[in-house]
Amino acid sequence: MKCSMFTFLFAASASASTAALPKVPAPGADGRYTLEAPGIRAQFIPYAATLTNLFVKDKNGIERDIVLGYDNASFYPVDPGHPVYNAIPGRYVNRIGNGTFSIDNVTYHTVQNDGPNTLHSGPDNWSFRVWNVTDVTKDSITYSIYDPAFSTNMPGRVEATVKYILSKNRWTIVMDAISPEAKTPIMLTQHTYFQLDAFAQPDNRTIWNHTLYMPKAKRVMLVDGNALPTGVIKDIPKDDIADFWSKPRKLGFAENKTEFQGYCGGDGACHGYNTNWAFDEKKKASDVALTLSSDFTGIKADLRTDQEAVVLYTCNWNDGKTEFKSTQGVADGQDKFIPRDGCVAIEAQDYVDGINHPEWGRLSRQIFGPGQKYHWESSWTFGLVDDDEPSGGV
Repeated sequence: MKCSMFTFLFAASASASTAALPKVPAPGADGRYTLEAPGIRAQFIPYAATLTNLFVKDKNGIERDIVLGYDNASFYPVDPGHPVYNAIPGRYVNRIGNGTFSIDNVTYHTVQNDGPNTLHSGPDNWSFRVWNVTDVTKDSITYSIYDPAFSTNMPGRVEATVKYILSKNRWTIVMDAISPEAKTPIMLTQHTYFQLDAFAQPDNRTIWNHTLYMPKAKRVMLVDGNALPTGVIKDIPKDDIADFWSKPRKLGFAENKTEFQGYCGGDGACHGYNTNWAFDEKKKASDVALTLSSDFTGIKADLRTDQEAVVLYTCNWNDGKTEFKSTQGVADGQDKFIPRDGCVAIEAQDYVDGINHPEWGRLSRQIFGPGQKYHWESSWTFGLVDDDEPSGGV
């Protein structure tokens, strides 16, 4: 697909909107909008409100592109694998058990696109759509989307916006949504895939050498063979496979534990994590909820979020056939393929499948309407591992 088709998709989406859109600058010749602030540069496309490139400097002053993606912006809409690289799925992210949920004693059935379950609202979710670009400045971009009732077999139309803002060493994401006329599930996330080494470490391209620390995540949702929460929320003891709260640990610290293989479902075929952690109830939006870092590049990323849970997926299902970007990698003579376990997706959100677990008390945070407003806000602050300077809030 060439850029002309990408432009056509954007125009088709814009023409479908119910209101005239403000005039905004066109993307660059590569189909991307480029934003900059001190210490950070990022690029975005209208398809799925996607972040395509995120550049920060490592401990040697080298600029690194630390998220997954493609060189050709036109490939995002046609990639058959559709890994949801740094995009906004919706209107309800992650899994819906058995593709079924109920609101006010009415049962709804969503498309089962992940075994017996629905993933990210099915095969026509927001990560497959071209969003309208409504505003662009040198350091921010704003998108909107109009989702008709039952476009994903869910009641009520939803109108949503996402705004990406760059400031010094920081990327902030703000999402708002409303269902004006009916109750409907709404749960969003920025589905960001990180590789803080930018595949530049010559002897290790996996994510297992990255360090993770989540001091406020002391509970985990156990899953079945299809990575669906069973309903059990477990307190995490020290040194458990899910223990990233007691101290910073390498993501691969538990790879020799027997439960590492099969921990994330796949009927035993998935090793590592595809796991939902719950944060402490006393966590504030201004607290650092999670820190991901790399000794190789020295880059660290601090997550602050108003959400009460986070999903981490360590790219178990990567087939090793996808190339990393030309902005990544190292020396000549090496292949350019992303290996299994070569990345980690980090998704701040609410409890997975909470609409089917009323005992968790999440319905007021996952069912909205008519007229109720949904709000989501998170930020990533980037620095170096030995940087002790405090950072601000969300």
